Amino acid sequence: MKAARVLFAAVAGGLALLVSGCSPGPEATSGAAAESPRPPVVMISIDTLRSDRLPAYGYGAVETPAIDRLAADGVLFERAFTHVNVTLPAHASLFTGLLPAVHGVRDNAGYRLGESIPTLAAELNRHGYATGGFVSSWVLRAWTGIDRGFDVYDDGVRFETGRQLGDLQRAGPETLAAASGWLDGVADVPFFLFLHLYEPHAPYQPPAPFAGRYEDAYDGEVAAADRVVGDLLRRLERLGLYDEALVILLSDHGEGLMDHGEMDHLVFIYREVLQVPLIVKLPGGKRAGERVGVNVQLADVARTLYSFLDLEEPAGLAGADLLDLQSAVSAGRPRQIVSESVYPRIHFGWSDLASIIEGDLHFIDSPDPELYRLSEDPEELNNVIREERTAARRLREALAGIDRTLASPAEEDPETRRRLQSLGYLSGGARVREGPLPDPKSRIGVVAVLDRAAEQVARGRLAEAETLLRRVLEKDPQLIHAWELLGGVMERRSQPSAALGAYRSAFEASGGGAVTAGLKVAELLLRKGRVAEAREHALAFVDRSPLAHQILAEAALIDGAVEEAGEHLERAVAERGPRLTPLIVRAGWLNVQGRFEEALAQTDEVLAEFGGGAGERTVLARLFLHRGTALGALERMAEAERSYREAIDLDSELLGAYSSLAYLLALQGRAAEAGNALREMVTANPQPAAWAEAVRTLRAMNDEASAARLLAQALQRWPESSELLLQVGSSG
Repeated sequence: MKAARVLFAAVAGGLALLVSGCSPGPEATSGAAAESPRPPVVMISIDTLRSDRLPAYGYGAVETPAIDRLAADGVLFERAFTHVNVTLPAHASLFTGLLPAVHGVRDNAGYRLGESIPTLAAELNRHGYATGGFVSSWVLRAWTGIDRGFDVYDDGVRFETGRQLGDLQRAGPETLAAASGWLDGVADVPFFLFLHLYEPHAPYQPPAPFAGRYEDAYDGEVAAADRVVGDLLRRLERLGLYDEALVILLSDHGEGLMDHGEMDHLVFIYREVLQVPLIVKLPGGKRAGERVGVNVQLADVARTLYSFLDLEEPAGLAGADLLDLQSAVSAGRPRQIVSESVYPRIHFGWSDLASIIEGDLHFIDSPDPELYRLSEDPEELNNVIREERTAARRLREALAGIDRTLASPAEEDPETRRRLQSLGYLSGGARVREGPLPDPKSRIGVVAVLDRAAEQVARGRLAEAETLLRRVLEKDPQLIHAWELLGGVMERRSQPSAALGAYRSAFEASGGGAVTAGLKVAELLLRKGRVAEAREHALAFVDRSPLAHQILAEAALIDGAVEEAGEHLERAVAERGPRLTPLIVRAGWLNVQGRFEEALAQTDEVLAEFGGGAGERTVLARLFLHRGTALGALERMAEAERSYREAIDLDSELLGAYSSLAYLLALQGRAAEAGNALREMVTANPQPAAWAEAVRTLRAMNDEASAARLLAQALQRWPESSELLLQVGSSG
């Protein structure tokens, strides 16, 4: 942190000193756009990059020659801050020039940028720019609306079930490779390239040679990201575009690295998370090597581009022109940079946080508020709120004047509220935390425990993970994220009822706002045959997640509503990104219609796209089930049998694979083998649902006598099972 002390000491002279020497003179600002009215624009976002871990900002333990080059060729902003500590909302502010409470995207999941909000890509595209976006993280997938205005938006990060959103990423060189072909095709026209790199986001696993070069894995990932930046700059040079291009390098947020007890960046909004690198290289080397000490923010980037390119800017922008900051800081009072953290409220049920940076002061509003003087205390270890009561009161009032209301889906939409009430939520059944919400500072140790539980899950040590999670929930039964993690553990432990209970607890604790938990409840209800309940849960989130349309399609198929299923599938497939499941459901939908050749072709497409992630085994099992059905209908019996057996190998709980295999074998006169398949099903799945499936299959094979004997045996074991009782008297 010594570099951070040096940085802030250099700007401790007050606002007047900060402004002097950094405001552009007449030569620097006049005519820049006129000389190059439509230069190429390249924006590089390096996710989770702390500015104080770069040599350009005074850090000496890592080498970043490409970023150093941009700093030498451009304008470096020493005190740039983000508005939010998570990726999607931060990029929404970057592209819109609006604060999160205004553009409405508050978290990585369950939010979508409104179509009426202008974005940089859309505005540049409207003025003749070719626009291409290439991203390395699932949270920036096209469905979020962040893709609006891009001619090409490559979000090809493959989705895998059972993994945290932050782990769904692709390596920077792969993303650059995807961007390079597009770049070659637009080199002769004005273009806007957005390249997003996910190094150095956790998990820190730097590639060779950086893994061996740096003891600190975070530094190794920073160096790996720099190499990708260097490759891009060299490509621009080869195309003859580097000198004339306007290149912006920045990050969406920093990383905790345990400075305040948090390793990552999801909860706190101290300086290490809010302060980000920001470098602007202008065409023709204008203002090369300049360093600016004024406080700036990500929302300034949009206004800067509109101004530099001489485009009319949308109304209501929160930012200022980075290249003409004199007007922003000479209005009689210092700039105020506003930031928020709502993640602890959404995922843990704790208090949200808000902060305001004014000159050298950083005020953090929480149940236990804090105030820091950044120049003398860049590590933010000495809370001076008692010494600076007047300033703290003024800054708190400034934050209070900003509408930061965080509404749940039920509060935003009366129809959603009606649906949730009809399901028993929001009407006394939901467990709402009473009294003031906990301050995240008092609970941050829980995050480390949840991280350990997630690590145990990744290692396949599910019992240990369950133990950790249940201990946490004994102390705090309102911990939304812990319930969600427990639900995932119980799914992997083949305990669907326990998983459903955990997801319900998460959903109730959130007051009906936890989108992931709500949709997992819908998915598990569907697997249990409770179609009406599943449909209502999915409908509550139909505009907040593409998964809702997939669940609705499956529910419609179960009800025999083929046309309705097709309508939902059209949306699910269009919004799937790299998710495979909607295509798998579509294969089943084609089978239902007797379109077996098309269904087989659909499964071929999925297999070609599938990347082999372990978390996708159960998903892929359903693919082989549908593939077997298509092959059997096309009288390709041997291939159909192999597909069904592959489905069983992948997911021993997929009852339909056993019953379909048994029926296929019976059609070929292989009755003994068909019986073996059904015995294998009930042995591997000693539960009423498996026995009921076996009874139904025997009846479909016209073996009523065997079905009756099996049902009688099952009822002796589970006399009160509703699944088995439904089979009584249903023969003939």
